[in-house]
Amino acid sequence: MNISYDHYRIFYYVVRYGSFTKAANALTSNQPNITRAIGILESELGCTLFIRTNRGVKLTAEGQKLYEHIKPAVEQIQTGEEELALRKTLQSGIISIGASEIALRCFLLPVLAQFHKKYSGVKLRISNYSTPQAITALHKGVVDIAFVTTPTSDMKGLKAVNIQKVRELPVCSAELGHLAKKSLGYDEIARYPLISLSEGTKSYDMYRDIFVQNGVAFDPDIEVATADMILPMVRSGLGIGFVPEPFLNGVQGVIRLKLKGKPPERHICCIKTAQHSLGSAARELERIVTADL
Repeated sequence: MNISYDHYRIFYYVVRYGSFTKAANALTSNQPNITRAIGILESELGCTLFIRTNRGVKLTAEGQKLYEHIKPAVEQIQTGEEELALRKTLQSGIISIGASEIALRCFLLPVLAQFHKKYSGVKLRISNYSTPQAITALHKGVVDIAFVTTPTSDMKGLKAVNIQKVRELPVCSAELGHLAKKSLGYDEIARYPLISLSEGTKSYDMYRDIFVQNGVAFDPDIEVATADMILPMVRSGLGIGFVPEPFLNGVQGVIRLKLKGKPPERHICCIKTAQHSLGSAARELERIVTADL
């Protein structure tokens, strides 16, 4: 038979778009070429594949049977071609990433390891920011993409996708271990020294709002610059702190406390600018982190 892959590919596009003209546009060809290719295909196969109508084309019964076999084959080939083209594009390049401590430790590190293993030629520039700092960096074009925790603000011109939930739990040292015997309200927690991220961070604002909603003033005794500083302070017996649950995996010297009601939750989210498209490397990283959503 005088049939090539191009004939089947053209057939696939005609079915997909329901029109010779639209298929020609998608393939950057012209309608006579598309018509000629379909004519050859029908002649070689000895059957009619399409019924021509005023609104385009429809498959015949024979055409439908052929399409059921052609569709997965053409799409598999296209996927392979796209992956090879992407690998060629991603042999070099740079991604500038803004990441909060919680987003980095609770989600992003294994993703970056996977990405770097697959695309070792791409350089990763990672800046540790609070959520407001990361958003500012996006607005200024300092980073291509950001991974932070909610709550967020000043999102005009940005697009955010929630990726993963993170629970935050109150913890203390053995000195306050007696508190683990019961469920605590925020009023009871407020009677003890509190350790928090510093005022001006979204974490501080979130806990201030939670305590106020529970009728208690939020007045931390110790304020720290980054989330990873809270656990060492707690272990040293300086007070009670709220930390993301993944931070506690394998950690010794702290006791988890029970809250009355649901523990605070926040989302890790991926943020990019709405006005500018991402480069190939950043776009592939975005695809990986949002693939299962």
